[in-house]
Amino acid sequence: MNIRPNTRKVYVGGLAIGGGSPVTVQSMTNTATADVDSTVAQIRRLEEAGCEIVRLAVPDIESARAVAEIKRKTSVPVVGDVHFDYRIALESIKNGVDKIRINPGNIGGRERIKEVAIAAKERGVPIRVGVNSGSLEKDILKRYGGATAEGLVESALRQAEILTGFGFYDIVISVKASDLWVTVEACRCLSKECEFPLHIGITEAGTLITGTVKSSIGISALLLEGIGDTLRVSLTGDPVNEVYAGIEILKAVNARGRGIELISCPTCGRCHIDLINLANEVEKRLSAIKTDKHIKVAVMGCEVNGPGEGREADVGVAAGRGKALFFKKGEAVCTIDEKDIVDKLIEETLRLVEQR
Repeated sequence: MNIRPNTRKVYVGGLAIGGGSPVTVQSMTNTATADVDSTVAQIRRLEEAGCEIVRLAVPDIESARAVAEIKRKTSVPVVGDVHFDYRIALESIKNGVDKIRINPGNIGGRERIKEVAIAAKERGVPIRVGVNSGSLEKDILKRYGGATAEGLVESALRQAEILTGFGFYDIVISVKASDLWVTVEACRCLSKECEFPLHIGITEAGTLITGTVKSSIGISALLLEGIGDTLRVSLTGDPVNEVYAGIEILKAVNARGRGIELISCPTCGRCHIDLINLANEVEKRLSAIKTDKHIKVAVMGCEVNGPGEGREADVGVAAGRGKALFFKKGEAVCTIDEKDIVDKLIEETLRLVEQR
């Protein structure tokens, strides 16, 4: 997969977005930001899951001031999400956000936007111009007859132009709709119209299963075309699941070769082992292993596809009645008892992680 190399590169707390940099995974806390302890605890969980950038809702001055303490207690770059009041944006920048997300159209008049741009530029804080289908300007909705891809693009470029007019260019843009096809088409068009890095995702995608499916289709379609510099999978529920989904999407399209990839068959009548619980236990144990290496682990349940998939994995098993054939780097190594499968896979995976 080729990442679009001609985007500008911006830095969020030292982490690069755009300019051919690896695609990053974001999420957003669902705690009250002013509740520092709860917010810090959730950020740490997100970071442990692999999240690289965390966004916080900043609805008031109290939340903006809480950013300073949150930053002292965490290490992942933090984005302040601000609407309607430019003073909250200024306070967030003052208290150390690494990036700010605003919609210039609802933050106030041009002079107020200018103040935010100047403050962000002085502190090296990028601005994400976030345009959603639910917040398009009335004139754009009227011209296009609703929330269309063309309308999203026009709005985003209009908002970005306000900032560039003040000499501010460290901009990331997102155009999102709950409609998958509108989002994809808007991102395609925008990628041809500007050099700013794009934050991609399907907004309000839904709950765990429906949201993951919808997000995976839309985000993957864009990534496979080289569009997208950072992403968020928007799910209703625990935001840690957004991170897991985002990482798996990147693995699936070969955008990032990091982490461990589990392959397991869906089971059928030929399966003579409790493969469902076996695969779940392996996945749970593997999730605790952190590595930048791409390691493929296969858990297969019968003799049809099992040996072939096992050989293609770095480590894997093809299981049968109480036994499993263990593979490593394409070679059948030994036969092991069913009770030893999980421990053997984890042990050999750890050895691969530790190899230089």
